[in-house]
Parts: sequence; C-alpha cells; structure tokens
Amino acid sequence: MSTNVILVCLLVGAVNYLFRYLPLRLGARQKSGTLKSGPLSRVLDSIGIASICALLVVSSTPEILRDPQKLLPSLAGFVLLALIFWRTKSIIIATLTGAVVYGLVFKVMLLAG
Repeated sequence: MSTNVILVCLLVGAVNYLFRYLPLRLGARQKSGTLKSGPLSRVLDSIGIASICALLVVSSTPEILRDPQKLLPSLAGFVLLALIFWRTKSIIIATLTGAVVYGLVFKVMLLAG
C-alpha cells in the first residue's frame, strides 16, 4: 500500500476524531451543566439523524437507479425514520422502524406484483 494512502487515512481519521471530540470538550468547559439546552447540544443531537439520512441516500440511490421498484419502499422507510425520530428523539428506534417498514413495503410489493 502506498504511503500516500496511509497518510490520507490517518489524516482523515484524526480530523474525524477531532470533529467529534473538540465540540464536546470545548462546550463542556464553557458552560458545565447547561450544555443540554444550548445550540451546541442541538447540533450534536442532529448529527446522528443526519448521518443516518446521508447513509440512506447514498446507499439507496444506486439501488433505485438499477431497480425503480425500490423507490416506494425507500421513501416509506425514510419518511417513517424522520417521523419517528421527530417524535421520540431516539435514533435507534427510528432506524429500526425505518428498516422494518422498508422491508415490509418491499415484501408487500413483491407479493402484489
């Protein structure tokens, strides 16, 4: 493996780590105990759902382009993921529910067609 690839991987890993670590460390020093309701808290709370939505779009786009039948299950899973997260603020419950709905809609479409 090229040393350039290793250096890029190490640099990306370090920046990713600092991107997640520094806001938590610096935010905790500024106002301890009030981090829960500040703007930093809202940004950090939204990272999880933003990551899941980005992964959903990136992973489902090639599948939808190859098989347009997967558009409806993907949309159903995404909509439910967003609604469940909005109501519960639980990324785990929202992700699992979205995945189950995707599978159920896809299965029903296969049985119907």
